[in-house]
Amino acid sequence: MKQNGLLLVNLGSPAAPTTAAVKHYLSVFLGDHNVVTMPPALWQPLLKGIILPLRAWRSATFYQDIWTKAGSPLIVNSQRLATRVQDCLPDWDVRLAMTYEQPAIVDTLTAMKRADDQVTVLSLFPHFTQSTTQSIIDQVRAVDPTIKVIDRFGTAPAYLKVLADQIQRAWEQKQYDRLLISYHGIPAAMVKHGDPYQEQTTATTAKLRQLLDIPDGQVKMVYQSKFGPLPWLKPYLKNTLLQEAQLGHRRILIAAPSFVTDCLETLEEDGVQNYQAFRASGGQELDLVPALNDRLEFAQFIADLARKQVGAQ
Repeated sequence: MKQNGLLLVNLGSPAAPTTAAVKHYLSVFLGDHNVVTMPPALWQPLLKGIILPLRAWRSATFYQDIWTKAGSPLIVNSQRLATRVQDCLPDWDVRLAMTYEQPAIVDTLTAMKRADDQVTVLSLFPHFTQSTTQSIIDQVRAVDPTIKVIDRFGTAPAYLKVLADQIQRAWEQKQYDRLLISYHGIPAAMVKHGDPYQEQTTATTAKLRQLLDIPDGQVKMVYQSKFGPLPWLKPYLKNTLLQEAQLGHRRILIAAPSFVTDCLETLEEDGVQNYQAFRASGGQELDLVPALNDRLEFAQFIADLARKQVGAQ
């Protein structure tokens, strides 16, 4: 008997924390025309000849720092979330796929179409942007252009409540000087060409300011994870951390709404690299709001969103 299907999609991860595996992952990820829009004839020689040889081994050391016995934190946390969503949708077929590496979107979606009556795909990126969500849409369309993709949820009231509750609980644990709401950055040129990401993240921050019981002057919005020499959305998280330390704001809490599961960017970039830079500049405490991961309230929100989508069709 066929049933409704829900495919959750996250970014993906190297198969192992080795230079070879990371190099393969980065070659696919950075080879995506939605991620790097430079003409392939110009970009591919740079990618293969300079970037991958220099970046793969260094990135591998970062993955080694966060790798668990169960595997990549992003994969493990995403799997746990999918399991929790399945519990919330007992009559559905809930599966997980990754934009890059395994489990692949095309393979998983093809299997689901054979087994399920109607499939909905949900991007685990709260905000739409070409460099993440569009690649999911492109792969889904390659299988079946009629499949509905839920491509954003960053301003949904139920999601914002779950997120605000998570941030508020963390804020109340200590006497922090600042809350930095940090989103994954994208090239500024993408916004100039019409990408709605900056507008969406700004809207999420505005809603969070209303929901949080935190003085507005203590909340700042920033962007992180810049890659390459070209301008990305500002202000940059790392620069802001150094400025805050210089201003005497030595206790900082970071919330990273772009990442619904803890991953390299939260655990290593923020938890290790940015922490070390902040401490070296005179900061004392830099804490992270845990990602929503497999929190029941978040899983229930996803389940409700999927039900609503199917009901609307």
